[in-house]
Amino acid sequence: MSADPLHRAGSAQRSAASQPARGSGTSAVEVRRSARRRRTVSAYREGDRTVVLIPARMSEAEEKRWVTVMLDKLAAQESKRMLGDGELARRAEQLSDQYLNGRARPTTVRWVTNQNTRWGSCTPAEGSIRLSHRLQGMPEYVIDYVLVHELAHLLVPGHGPRFWELLKAYPRTERARGYLEGVVAADRLPHLPAARSE
Repeated sequence: MSADPLHRAGSAQRSAASQPARGSGTSAVEVRRSARRRRTVSAYREGDRTVVLIPARMSEAEEKRWVTVMLDKLAAQESKRMLGDGELARRAEQLSDQYLNGRARPTTVRWVTNQNTRWGSCTPAEGSIRLSHRLQGMPEYVIDYVLVHELAHLLVPGHGPRFWELLKAYPRTERARGYLEGVVAADRLPHLPAARSE
């Protein structure tokens, strides 16, 4: 995941992916292929770009899949570092302005550790939003989705058509819901016992 210090830009084939980097609406993704790289894939931020390093032999479909995987991993690392309660409140305000015309104005937004069956909750009468600590470390677009979801509940209490119409404004709604469904499904899988050394 970190930059390969031995990687030389001159020996790699480069291509610019059209997918924007997470957390920055305008960041570009640059894919660098290397004949010396056999199996490993890594990624790092370089200014306003995200650089993904892959083996030269990878197909375009594998490249696309790995770019998505690495962007999600970088976003998860960054969200672990950046969002305290104050930043979370500021992020909610930005998201309200961007996707809900600034109409949802929570009085408090904070992380809580007592929500193990929900990703977030809100109390419209108080204007308070609470996010489960289990979201910490997930990709930024997933946290943003949960924030937008709870912000929309400040405007529409239930999950009726008006509520989902508001959620359509957030472009990564389906992807974030899929990610969260995957997390829930993985938690339900039986955990295999560790292999015993003979």
